[in-house]
Amino acid sequence: MPNTLLARIPRQQLDPRWQQAWETLNRLAGSATFVEVFAQAPEVLDFVLDKFYGRLFFGGTVAQRYKQLARLKLSLLHGCRTCNRQNVPGALEAGFTVEQIDALASGQDAPFTAAERAVIAYAAEVSLTNLEGRLSPELHARLRGHFSDAQILELGTVMAVICGMAKLSFVLDVVEREDYCPFTAPA
Repeated sequence: MPNTLLARIPRQQLDPRWQQAWETLNRLAGSATFVEVFAQAPEVLDFVLDKFYGRLFFGGTVAQRYKQLARLKLSLLHGCRTCNRQNVPGALEAGFTVEQIDALASGQDAPFTAAERAVIAYAAEVSLTNLEGRLSPELHARLRGHFSDAQILELGTVMAVICGMAKLSFVLDVVEREDYCPFTAPA
């Protein structure tokens, strides 16, 4: 259970527009600490849920399938249990199989298409755990076989925001970590 030092706004005191997000996060992850804490800054929660997720993550020009794959790959690499609990259902809804998700969790990419393997490799470069990540000419060529440069930028921006929010969520202790999470919980 997250043990944040920040105050929480209970579900019944949340602005009605955030109550559905609270319910969804609580149902999927078993804790809605993120929403409870971020509801103190409505403009920030609005940015995350509406502007980022509503407009860019669930909108944009890159197919939802690739964004869901990148998000799950990142949460698996980062060891965010809260994220994994919501990202696995998202990946399943995007059409990935349990076998593919299990392969992704074990570091295998064989059951994926060439485009999906390129997205997985891109996510590994953007990940917080890869301090020397970069878009090599080889990876760029792999991505360009399936995406325009504008779409590569969109996908990278989605991953960058996810990574930044993951880091902030770890710092604020508003998410649960997997046992293997490289970002240790505060003492």
